[in-house]
Amino acid sequence: MASIAIPKNHLEVTAQWLESALKAGSEKNLGSIASIELKQIGEGIGVMGELFRASISYSSGTGPSAVIVKLPSQADANRQQGIDLGMYEAEVKFYDSLAAQTTARLPICYYTASEAGTANFVILMEDLGHLSMVVQMDGMNAAQTSAAIRSLAALHASWWGKVETTELEWVPSVIHDRIVNFGAMWPMLWEMYQPKFGHVLPEGGVEFGNWLSVNYWEAVKEFATSPWTLLHLDYRVDNLMFDKDLNAPDAVAVIDWQSVGRGPAGYDLAYLLGGSVTVEDRRKYEDKWLHEYHDEITRLGVNYAFEDLYKDYVRAHVIGGTSTAVLTGATFDLGNERGVALIASMGERHFAAPIDHNGRQFFSV
Repeated sequence: MASIAIPKNHLEVTAQWLESALKAGSEKNLGSIASIELKQIGEGIGVMGELFRASISYSSGTGPSAVIVKLPSQADANRQQGIDLGMYEAEVKFYDSLAAQTTARLPICYYTASEAGTANFVILMEDLGHLSMVVQMDGMNAAQTSAAIRSLAALHASWWGKVETTELEWVPSVIHDRIVNFGAMWPMLWEMYQPKFGHVLPEGGVEFGNWLSVNYWEAVKEFATSPWTLLHLDYRVDNLMFDKDLNAPDAVAVIDWQSVGRGPAGYDLAYLLGGSVTVEDRRKYEDKWLHEYHDEITRLGVNYAFEDLYKDYVRAHVIGGTSTAVLTGATFDLGNERGVALIASMGERHFAAPIDHNGRQFFSV
């Protein structure tokens, strides 16, 4: 897409800038924007970026009545994490080059721009405010979870066996160099995490974390031997939006692709069920949900034995959500009480799942 000046913050998103950006992107026939009203949305949901709804008034012509403006976090520590992990550039590249090939309901992307090696980026997207969202701490109900699982299976099936190519080397894998570096940091992060959030961990959580802190990289390498697909890597309910009709083909819209990656499908499934439903509901419905995922991805043509799915799923619980909870809890500026509560719930839920399944039995370390 064509490039114009990237706003440093929401104060630089003016009516004139928005009109220029939309016309430089997909809205070539946009009318003349007279004024906009910006309102921040989703505060405390994401720690890496900020979202604003721009309600638009036109002096002539027509166009979207509102768009979503995505900008980087204004917290210095979070912005640096986004730079170090390549997350800002990755989301722009996803919308520019991968979205059209991805079987998932995505917001229409009107315009993207980023500056390599910096936190400077902006994405203008469709306003999906008519869809509903679920508070992650509350957790999805069973019907919402089933809809999210069907959406995830379609996403994975559309890229199954197609991501280990030269063209997609820019998409980080679960054994990317940054994961090696993260493994080296795990013991330090674990020491930083425990004083803040150790009290929320389930029985056996500290002992499990002690083991994982020194075995993380070896465990990841074993996990990575399973078949690969495209991963969202942050497939949790705060990044999902639900239609009223949960049985509709596109009942779930998937947002926030900053963490897009490559690796075994079990990662996204474990991350969803490990963090976006209560521990009690996961334990009650887990077997049903795993079979729903397996039935759907098999229906879509993927040859994936249920036994292999289960192994990948449990292994992913060991190395996935636990690590995200520790990283964010140890180092990120969580911004407000909701952010702190979110990370606390992640720690409680994501550590409970691998303990419930005795996840260490699936590794040789």
